Amino acid sequence: MNHMKKWKAVEMAKIVFISIAVAAILVILSGADPFTASRMFFNGIFGNVSGFGEVFVKATPLILTGLGCSVAFRTGFFNIGAEGQFYIGALASAWVALNATSVTGVFRIILAIGCGFIFGGLWALIAALLKAKLGISEIICTIMLNYISVNLLGIAVRTFLMDPAGSIPQSEKIDASVTLLRFLKPTRVHTGIFIALGAVLFVWFLMEKTTSGYEFKAVGFNKRAAACSGISVVKNIILSAVLSGGLAGIAGAVEVLGVQKKLLEGISGGCGYTAILITLLAFNHPGGVLFVSVLFAALEVGANSMQRQMGIPSAIVDFLIGFIVLLILGRELLTGKMRAKEGN
Repeated sequence: MNHMKKWKAVEMAKIVFISIAVAAILVILSGADPFTASRMFFNGIFGNVSGFGEVFVKATPLILTGLGCSVAFRTGFFNIGAEGQFYIGALASAWVALNATSVTGVFRIILAIGCGFIFGGLWALIAALLKAKLGISEIICTIMLNYISVNLLGIAVRTFLMDPAGSIPQSEKIDASVTLLRFLKPTRVHTGIFIALGAVLFVWFLMEKTTSGYEFKAVGFNKRAAACSGISVVKNIILSAVLSGGLAGIAGAVEVLGVQKKLLEGISGGCGYTAILITLLAFNHPGGVLFVSVLFAALEVGANSMQRQMGIPSAIVDFLIGFIVLLILGRELLTGKMRAKEGN
């Protein structure tokens, strides 16, 4: 066992070293000095309070969608639809924020976020029911639902939610009294980060300290064994899917109320798809999701700084992320083979 742990540490160190080497090569191929580029990268993150704050702005929706994916994955429900659930949550919360004028202030914020959770969960429920009752692949269903939700939002910002005073497909600006409070000025950091941190604690407690969490994990580990133990497979798949979609829906609501202050197309920036990678790299652990989400956000902020100051394409970071995922998956494959050998 100690041999396995030592081997894992060595392999992870190799992955970090290889990733840094590949990043340096890509920067050189872009015609820049890797040492200057790395200085600009870290300066973009730590050089001023705005850059540092932006890391947490970008990390907030990643944490929430990543948590949603992790809950579903632990139950064996491969939710690839966090992107669509994000859009539905954003759409529902924006409608409430703009139209529920009889509810004022913080109560409308709570209602908007609650509706984001409910509608995001219901959107995931569609795929869960099709999987549980008809055996239809949730991967295909959630991917198709992503396209539907993106186009539903596109219709909304061109029709019933379109700003009547403008010609751009977006809603009117949400009243300041119904937006999430910003702090750490002059940054864009808002109180949504506390919602994300609270969600991390909630998911950790649910999965590690409750009967429901145990049942989720049991179903994900072996559905047949769970059913033989009296655990309802269908119920737990549906519950995990609803919670997963609800967390992604909250991410959409937080982005609308805390950052954009209105509903517009492309609001997620691919956050729901990035969440899948985050969950894989975090091994479905809530604390890991938090760490990897902040790391991803920092990579994006640093890459944008390099692009602005040196003209280095920020797409290098996307390439590196995919490369790291492949390295880690390869390491896991080798780990599995080593375990099999030790078992023999």
